[in-house]
Amino acid sequence: MNKVLENFPLLMYILAAKTLILCLAFAGVKIYQSKKIEQKMRKEREAKLKKEAEKKED
Repeated sequence: MNKVLENFPLLMYILAAKTLILCLAFAGVKIYQSKKIEQKMRKEREAKLKKEAEKKED
């Protein structure tokens, strides 16, 4: 039991580091997904504007 108590601070640091890494990874994935969606929406908007411009020319 004494050994466990000696290693307790180290275990807490490991747990905190693991939690931080997981949070950063999750945030990174969310940022990647939002940028991907934003690019898709931009392409759709540009295609729509191009289509409307072609309609006006006819």
